[in-house]
Amino acid sequence: MLREVSVRGSMTAAADALGYTPSAVSQQIAALEKEMSAVLVERGPQSVALTEAGRILVEHTEWILEQLDVADEQLKAIAGLRGGRLRLATFRSVGETVVAEALMGFHTAWPEVELRLTEGEPEEYVGRLARGELDLALSFDYDGIPPPHDEKFVVEQLLTEEMMVALPAGHRLATGGSVALADLADESWIASSSRSSVYEFTALACEWENFQPRVAFETDDYHIAQALVAAGVGITFVPALSLHTSHPQLRLLPVRPRPPRRRVHLLTRDGGAASPCVTEMMKLLRTAARRQASAPVMKDQQS
Repeated sequence: MLREVSVRGSMTAAADALGYTPSAVSQQIAALEKEMSAVLVERGPQSVALTEAGRILVEHTEWILEQLDVADEQLKAIAGLRGGRLRLATFRSVGETVVAEALMGFHTAWPEVELRLTEGEPEEYVGRLARGELDLALSFDYDGIPPPHDEKFVVEQLLTEEMMVALPAGHRLATGGSVALADLADESWIASSSRSSVYEFTALACEWENFQPRVAFETDDYHIAQALVAAGVGITFVPALSLHTSHPQLRLLPVRPRPPRRRVHLLTRDGGAASPCVTEMMKLLRTAARRQASAPVMKDQQS
């Protein structure tokens, strides 16, 4: 009732939403205040506002309701994947390859399960997994850079891939089978924003070859970065998975002499048995990761 009062802004509106009389809601809030030994709402002529104590209690209430919802969904899932909900978070390059393939297979096999997908940077959503707001999350790390997750999670490595350099098709070095990173020291680079670990990776990989990249553009979207490369205004690093969805006017080349690598991880919460929905999605993600990692590159991307 306190949560509804906080959301609706008045005892009357909360009563209407819950199917009680305003006096019943008022009495229950008064009883709660007595039990908590604290004033929870400030009552006005037409509305009420939460006190600091009330706000804190409602924050905990939101978490409790979320956990009850999770329990309900897992119990539905135990009945045979005939319902329930699966919440997954991913980053762009894996989302449009591995995750898309796994989601398609999952939806075909269990169409009654509600699928929810969040896309962003791992630094933005791994905390939601720890709080129980997500069931699964995809993350990554690079050589020399720690992952954006910690011991709170069960971490399974899905695949390892090389980071490649994207060059315009007409670039002076685009005709070779690989490119020496040191030969790109004078180029304009396209990097991510500093909120993403890709930014740090770009600087570190170039540092290994004794130069600092001259970053001219920043974007957290691989497709925008590739469009800028195709326009001839800069070059950028892209993961090998991007070979399957790359811009047609690019050449994606391996780097020598020290090919930088990215590892893709599947994260689940530590502790407790996974629901059938989570277990089945994890199987599909493993299968999709193996297939994507071994899939042949399109002919026009090789030539």
